[in-house]
Amino acid sequence: MNRKTKIFRVIARLNTGGPARHVVWLTAGLPTNEFETILVCGSVPVGEGDMSYFAAENGVKPLIILEMSRELSLKDTVSLWKILLLLWREKPDIIHTHTAKAGTLGRVAGFAYRWLTPGTLIGRPRPVFFVHTYHGHVFHSYYGKNKTFFFLTIEKLLAYLATDRILVLSEQQRREIHEDFRVGRKGQFRIVPLGIDLASFAGGSSAGRNILRSELKAGENEILVGLVGRLTEVKNHSLFLKIASLWRQGNFSILPPVRFVIIGDGHLRAKLEAEAKELGLTDEILIFAGERKDPQFFYPALDIVALTSLNEGTPLTLIEAMATERPVISTAVGGVIDLVGANNAKSEGFEIALRGVTAPSGNAAAFVAGLKVLVENETLRNELGKRGAEFVRANYSKERLLADIKKLYRELLRD
Repeated sequence: MNRKTKIFRVIARLNTGGPARHVVWLTAGLPTNEFETILVCGSVPVGEGDMSYFAAENGVKPLIILEMSRELSLKDTVSLWKILLLLWREKPDIIHTHTAKAGTLGRVAGFAYRWLTPGTLIGRPRPVFFVHTYHGHVFHSYYGKNKTFFFLTIEKLLAYLATDRILVLSEQQRREIHEDFRVGRKGQFRIVPLGIDLASFAGGSSAGRNILRSELKAGENEILVGLVGRLTEVKNHSLFLKIASLWRQGNFSILPPVRFVIIGDGHLRAKLEAEAKELGLTDEILIFAGERKDPQFFYPALDIVALTSLNEGTPLTLIEAMATERPVISTAVGGVIDLVGANNAKSEGFEIALRGVTAPSGNAAAFVAGLKVLVENETLRNELGKRGAEFVRANYSKERLLADIKKLYRELLRD
């Protein structure tokens, strides 16, 4: 009987967001007669949403390294040692890391695991393959110049020394990481788009619409513009607040009433709430709805889904919104371009693309102009929603994701 292929999967933490769902789906979904997957993750700090419940719902019991978390610290040396001990115990065939922090610790520990063996003396290190997935990257909009240069240097070294395959979520992301930032070799890269559980969104547009709207006491004709995501710097919620403020100041009395909704939580909540108060954004204009665990219901309650990020891989929130036939408007960053498709028209700084509307990063005025077009044109909203849903159903299923990863692992083991 052939031994199962053992996958050692590492992510920094199961905080709210696409990467946590991604690793849980991969851990739970690969065929158990062929693969055995161990999921290793760190702790979720106070102030961030914890998606351990999602792992439990999918029957996944991760190994927790408490010292591994978001921020750099001396505890990372402990995390590194614990990962190495787990590697010696589990003897994996493939080490697959996700996100920047886990990508560094997991690949450094894996490098030590591969080479710290007597076989190295005769040119026979331990046989193990390395895969790293960039869900986004930290090469801009996260840190200052010196810190960014430090992290970029580490990524380049790890790509050279301890990575067999580099996975990215879109062609736009591959160009940015490989061609703009010069990470890795061309042959290392594979594009593996995200996948979601499309079945959970089936029928949601009609069944769930009134749940959140009733909680918010939204009028029948009121347009809800929602931003879904953890409250962290790279998501640039401050821009969303500026957009809401500009909308409040605008002369839009002939349009349907609009209210802005922030769904999610995080360490910036108090700061953002204070900022909203300074801008005069009362509950009649903007609501902090907090963390929610019912995406199949809250997306249908929204009329437009917005994203204001400074940097993205492929945003799961937009994929989920499109799966629920919601029109989307976003800053034109990272893999967003691949999601919304080619541009059809450009006006006042924003662009109407095949499956959504985009505006330049940081440009609140252009974003408001694009949002106005969506608010006043129900036909356009419906068309974008339908085209987005068709695109997501054809390209972003969980089943396609699992098939892609299974194929990748098999190819690695044949090399």
